[in-house]
Parts: sequence; structure tokens; C-alpha cells
Amino acid sequence: MTQRENLLALLRRQPYEFVPAEFMLCPSLIEDYRREENQPEMPYEDYFQLPWRRVGDLVPDDTDLTRFEKYHEGRLNERVTIDEWGVGHESTPTSMHMTKMLFPLGDAEDVQDILDYPLPTYSLKNNADLKERVQALHKRGIASVGNMQCTIWETSWYIRGMENLMMDMMTDEEMAAALLDRVAAMSTQRALLYANAGCDILFLGDDIGMQRSIMMSRELYNQWIQPRLKKLIAQVKAVRPDIIVFYHSCGFIEPLIDDLIDAGIDVLNPIQSECMDFGEIYAKYHDRLVFHGTIGTQTVMPFGTPEDVRAEVWKNLDIAKEGGLFVAPTHLLEPEVPWQNIRAYVQACRDYPLHR
Repeated sequence: MTQRENLLALLRRQPYEFVPAEFMLCPSLIEDYRREENQPEMPYEDYFQLPWRRVGDLVPDDTDLTRFEKYHEGRLNERVTIDEWGVGHESTPTSMHMTKMLFPLGDAEDVQDILDYPLPTYSLKNNADLKERVQALHKRGIASVGNMQCTIWETSWYIRGMENLMMDMMTDEEMAAALLDRVAAMSTQRALLYANAGCDILFLGDDIGMQRSIMMSRELYNQWIQPRLKKLIAQVKAVRPDIIVFYHSCGFIEPLIDDLIDAGIDVLNPIQSECMDFGEIYAKYHDRLVFHGTIGTQTVMPFGTPEDVRAEVWKNLDIAKEGGLFVAPTHLLEPEVPWQNIRAYVQACRDYPLHR
């Protein structure tokens, strides 16, 4: 099997031939990779034979970001960049790859402010080569991913501010509905572009969990977020029934898993080991979900030994003896992760006997 064939078989609960490895490196770890593996040119994804690639970000119809500057009046300086949704990101000399977020609609006072906000639109206008990019990956034997892990909730609060949006959801429903509806429509445009281009996987997500609790009540989630996510997924699967929908949320989200299944997700990421017990989650949901992740990036990856990493990988694969686990670190690997632990993770995947 190619990497693509093997991964898609795993995700569809069909027989597969080997355990694939997958991870993302922060900038400093990419430098470690180049030094430790003596690979100044080859991308680490190729070197470690990772089974999928993002097909690339979509380009909005209007690329002129100066239209957002008035929403950051008095806050712009050489350390601030503005993204395509108009959100400001301010770096500091010690922030590495992290930034402070600046909310363009943090001071919005009424629904007209929401309706007037110049959200981007997405079409084939600036993405005419999207299908070619997907096909190029498939020709290499690599699965294609349309990545939009900030989908509805996160994108909305990045624009409005989390506290503001939470208050809107409870005290000003017209404001909340206006923003969430507009962002959901924008995200549906993006998702349909990826689906129609032939992507194997659509990677959605919104962080809805914290370390020990869900971020909002289940009632609020099912009032505001879940129906919009469900509608988006239904529209995508109407044009591509076989697309595999991943959903990402960090933290403790067990009370919302049934709602995510009802929304139409196929694979849940990352089953953060510091927040949820994979054995319990697998026993309860494995007949309805596939899982991706489970190897802690707050614990074993940065602070364990290579032997600890190997043991954790094999333990979780043993739990998932009926299949349905794409085992991987639960998030971006940060600077404190020792390089030998990354090697140990990859080797553990390669060594695991599927018929143990």
C-alpha cells in the first residue's frame, strides 16, 4: 500500500498494512531536525514518510488587508500582523511562535457593526489550481487534507473576543447569530472548495474544551455551535459522500462527543491524554468514531524518556485492538520536546506488530 492507501484504509476501518506516523514541528524543532538528521533541504514530512499533506491555504477573493486597519486603530506597530479574517497578532521578542491576539470587533456595539464587517469570501477566483494540487499529492501516494481547524466558534471569537461572544450568546442573541452565521457561511465556502477539489480529508475544528471541563454548557453548545457545524458537514458530504471529516478540539470534551457524532464527524482529534482517558473514550465510542492523537504533548513527549514514548504508543495501539486509531502526538510539538523522543515515536509506530 502507498502511504495514502494505508491511511485511508485505517480511517475507514479497513485492513491496513502498517502504523503510520504523523506530527507537526514548531520552528525551533524544524531547525533541530535539520541538524540532528543532517537534512538541510528535505522537508521532515518527506524524510519521515508522513502519510498526508495539507493542500495549502485558500486565497480569499480580496487580498487587500488594509481594509481591516481601521478596526485596529491605535494598536498597529511593527510587531503586529493582520490575518485574512482581520484578526491582529502581536509578537514580542520572547514570544517565539506565539502572539497576542487583537480582536477587530471587540468594541462592536450593535448588529450592524457585525453585518458591515468585511469578512473575506472564497471562490475559485484565486484558487484555480486547487484540484491540481490535490492530484499532485495523490500521484505521490500521499493523502490530501483540506485544513480549516478554526471553523466556526474559534474564528468567531478571534474576531469578536471570547468574553464578548460568550456574553452575546447569553444576552444579545441577534449579535451572536449575525457573527456565527456569517462565519459559518464563510467556512462552508472554504469547505466546499476543498471537497470539490477532491481532498481525501477535511480537517475541521474549534477548541470547545479546557483542561478539566468543557468551555461552555452543553445547552449553549447545542444552541449555537453544533447546528451550524452539522449544516456545514451535511453540505460537504452532499457533494463528496466519501470525504473523511476530522474534528479537532483540545481539552476535555467528553460531554460533547455524542453531539459531534450527530454533527457528522468521522475522526476525533486529539484525545488529549492529560484531559481524557483514551481507554474509556475508546470503549464508549469506537463503534462510531475513529481517533487521531492520544500521545500527550504536555507530558510524555516533552518530559518522558524514549522508552516512555514507545510504551505509550504501543499501549494505545493495544487499546485500539479493534482498529480505528491513527496514533500521533496530540498537538504541535513545542521547543521543549527532546529530539530523541520524536525519533522514539516514529520508531514505535514502525515497529508495532499489527497482529500482536
